[in-house]
Amino acid sequence: MTRILTIALFLTACVLMAAGQQTNESQLLETGRSTKPEKPEESAKEISIVTYNIRWRTGDELKRISDWLIGKRPSVIALQEVDRSKQRTNQANNARALAEQLGMNYAWAAPPLPKSGKDKEEETGVELLSSYPLRDVTRIVLPHEGPGGRWRVALGATIKINKAEVRVYSVHAETRIPLDQKIDQYRAVLDDLKRFPKSRPAIVMGDFNSWEPATVKGVRKLFTSENFTTPFDDQDDTFKRNAVVFDLELKLDWIWLRGFKATNSAIDRSITVSDHFPLWAVTSFAPIDSEANPKTRPASD
Repeated sequence: MTRILTIALFLTACVLMAAGQQTNESQLLETGRSTKPEKPEESAKEISIVTYNIRWRTGDELKRISDWLIGKRPSVIALQEVDRSKQRTNQANNARALAEQLGMNYAWAAPPLPKSGKDKEEETGVELLSSYPLRDVTRIVLPHEGPGGRWRVALGATIKINKAEVRVYSVHAETRIPLDQKIDQYRAVLDDLKRFPKSRPAIVMGDFNSWEPATVKGVRKLFTSENFTTPFDDQDDTFKRNAVVFDLELKLDWIWLRGFKATNSAIDRSITVSDHFPLWAVTSFAPIDSEANPKTRPASD
């Protein structure tokens, strides 16, 4: 009887622990909308999109970012390194603050806490904002731990533009892991996309941390093989950090499109509140002619 009671108590404890872990994980995904939402265009011929690693800016710097975004009037925004409840940003929910300032719907997600370490604060997260409602919001924990047991996430959601379903993603990959593991992280996003019809338009944006030339080449090979295009060159640096001897400039951030054609795009290096630069593009639903635009061609082997 004692043995049976011990086993029962052990199993109950396991169930409670699992329930507690599940609750904790569910708290790392948040969705909402502005109290004064902007009404999206019902028959938009073009949409503007932006991706930006904001490096956990808050306060006045966050306001500068939102003012810049308002000027671009994007329909879809992917952000990385967005704090929600951390001491360094005064416990501010910057994900919700941005949605309120922009009058948009939003979703925010963070990775699991490291299993070891004294810091029990939630990690910085990724965010999607859109003037269109976000549905089927999915938090994707990317495979492979980084330094100190750190995890990374991507965030997916579905929006409806001109009666067409579009899948959008915000990605923040790990920096210091081998190339093959980085490719696994990008592929995890494409695996989520495979849950939907191949004909569904998709936008994958974010900080891929592709600082090595081999990773840049690997990113292009992977996404072009899945019928994605990008309006940006492999040599377009998206990150700059000032150093004593020389400035470090790297290609870390990407915009990938499937079922869209970029009619205009740029990297805005005039806004310097982060060590990353924002990438923006104006896109339209249109067949893509890869021969007409060399930037969309796969990299040679």
